[in-house]
Amino acid sequence: MHGYYGCVNTGWVEVVTGVMFSGKSSELIRRIERAVIAKQEVLVFKPSIDNRYSDTAVATHNGITIKAQIVDNVKQIRRIIKEESQQKEIDVVAIDEGQFFSDEIILLADELAEEGYRVIIAGLDTDFAGRGFGPIPELMARAEYVSKLHAVCVKCSNPATRNQRLIDGKPASIDDPIVVVGADEKYEPRCRACHELKKD
Repeated sequence: MHGYYGCVNTGWVEVVTGVMFSGKSSELIRRIERAVIAKQEVLVFKPSIDNRYSDTAVATHNGITIKAQIVDNVKQIRRIIKEESQQKEIDVVAIDEGQFFSDEIILLADELAEEGYRVIIAGLDTDFAGRGFGPIPELMARAEYVSKLHAVCVKCSNPATRNQRLIDGKPASIDDPIVVVGADEKYEPRCRACHELKKD
């Protein structure tokens, strides 16, 4: 199939990003549901590290879920797409919590788009210290469509653009690991002015 200017129509990459509690997973689910209504075949993935709300589904903070394939790495995503596409034609590949995957996801997204898939990836663009998080910044640079969502700052009600990590109620240290498993931590959306980091 050829587009308006004679080039072959390919797929594309969409990134849905922003801070925690900004509605990324809700927006991902909304796009998936619209694709399903349009009778498109959708594969949904999420990383095994994210089991906060569900072990088997993409889940929002307010309990909305959609079934997903749980994977440990990008190679598994690739394998499942290959297997599923032998049974039926896949139109859309949706991936939640993209920040937890290796940089291999960047190449995968590009390859899938070139093969004609619509690729939707949701994930945090920054970590708790305000630094770029995993592959999301590069995916944003390569994507055809980027939606950056904001939450509301819990301190002042301005648009929140930062993820505030609190450990025992106190701001985390800038030198803390990016991903902490099993720690007694809590996150809040905050604006630039209200975001705090402990300097060691």
